[in-house]
Amino acid sequence: MDINKKNIFYEQIYEKVSRKDYKIGIIGMGYVGLPLGLAFCKKDITTYGFDINKNIIKSLKSCISYINHIHSGEIKKYVNNNKLIPSGNLKNINNVDVIIICVPTPLNKNKEPDLTFVKNSLDSIKNFLHKGQILILESTTYPGTTEEILKPLIEKEGLEIGKDFFLVYSPEREDPGNKIYQTHNIPKIIGGCTENCASIAKNIYSQITEEIIVLSSTRAAEMTKLVENIHRAVNIGLVNELKIIAEELGVDLYEVIRAAATKPFGYMPFFPGPGLGGHCIPIDPYYLTWKAKEFGIHTKFIELAGEINSSMPKHVVSKISNSLNDICKSVRKSEILILGIAYKKNIDDARESPSLEIIDLLLKMGANIKYNDPYFPKFPKFRKYNFIIKSIKLTSKNLELFDCAVLLTDHDCFDYELIKENSKLIIDTRGKYTKTSNIIRA
Repeated sequence: MDINKKNIFYEQIYEKVSRKDYKIGIIGMGYVGLPLGLAFCKKDITTYGFDINKNIIKSLKSCISYINHIHSGEIKKYVNNNKLIPSGNLKNINNVDVIIICVPTPLNKNKEPDLTFVKNSLDSIKNFLHKGQILILESTTYPGTTEEILKPLIEKEGLEIGKDFFLVYSPEREDPGNKIYQTHNIPKIIGGCTENCASIAKNIYSQITEEIIVLSSTRAAEMTKLVENIHRAVNIGLVNELKIIAEELGVDLYEVIRAAATKPFGYMPFFPGPGLGGHCIPIDPYYLTWKAKEFGIHTKFIELAGEINSSMPKHVVSKISNSLNDICKSVRKSEILILGIAYKKNIDDARESPSLEIIDLLLKMGANIKYNDPYFPKFPKFRKYNFIIKSIKLTSKNLELFDCAVLLTDHDCFDYELIKENSKLIIDTRGKYTKTSNIIRA
């Protein structure tokens, strides 16, 4: 129980939020921050959108969307009526009541948590923090981050958490491209450093989200996000291992999974693929394994799933190599078409996409690579991969030029019949085709 359940700063911000007479500042306007900001704008709440990427701020000011499933017209509407204020100047944090941090939390080369973006954000705004504000971290992290890192840095500025400044962890649950579940109907998890903190955050998020779930602590909220993604990573690792067994048994695993999914209880379907992508599943489990080592705990189950999932791009390349060898061709100098570089279907997001590692491995083996992805007309730039490959149109004539087509992302807009009819060899990593003499599952 808070020592001072009712105090002037708590009452002031709670009442401002209740009247919708407050301003929000969102730091990080990417796949999480932009949809979140627009959700607040829809409720007529002035929202500052901060980002260190000058191109993002420029796009927002020009009312041009850089995320495929968000229309430019929506951005234009709120920029023009001054509800969405793009800014690269963090001094404006002084003007807001609510600060939400939505910056990346990647892994370093040793697969350890890298909180550089979170720490840098806090360091950049610390001189503009003041009494009566609430700061909410949405970036995925390990249990203890809010209490162990953010709280001391804020208190160092002379602010008292729960009394004159409020601190919360609320994990993002954004699923880019999902047309059914969006910000308004995805239940929101909240963990406050104090009851006052959680109470204010609940009031804020209830204005844009239908269901709020308040947990007992920031650690519980941080752990919840990791459990969600570890659950997916482990089960995908399981079916990726089963895929290899099923291949040897001559069994169609996709048929088996769909059959198992007819059981109305005790089973949830997961499907194999060429590897894991996105910012969550390939990264989040390692946040918990790293933290567990602090207590001398070795997370064997989680790490094994990570090993299996990480091995899938090499498995796909092996399939490509063996399949080409069966038609008397080597990977070297073969013309290979990559279908899809997004990490999942129907989105323009290639973060941690297994397609990139597969392309890299094939290029090192001497293959000639081209690609098609309707969400990436030009091959994007990546820090880890510096290769540039050419995009081609999917036509009968073009498909016939390739020794092999590799389906890595099963976008709905692909003309699968056209691909099937005009490709000499197809390596299918998504189970879109029935296996035949020239269609190989991988």
